[in-house]
Amino acid sequence: MESTLTYLQRLTDETHKPEAEVLTLAFQAGIRQLWREHVLGRYLRHEVSREEAIEAVGFDLVELAERQHQAVMEDIEWALHA
Repeated sequence: MESTLTYLQRLTDETHKPEAEVLTLAFQAGIRQLWREHVLGRYLRHEVSREEAIEAVGFDLVELAERQHQAVMEDIEWALHA
């Protein structure tokens, strides 16, 4: 498994972008991902409406979260009755 430093070096080499720019892009991508996870978690805990979640992260991600949540709930149900 490659280290974070190796990924950084390869990205700077292969994209021909300065390290600072690659780090900025990585930070922005990470923050966006954390935000999506936060919003979807709040939606699945019924803290925000479906419409609010869709507005914040998009329809596709809300649908994916719903399907994943349903699959987990089905697995739990199966395990409890197995």
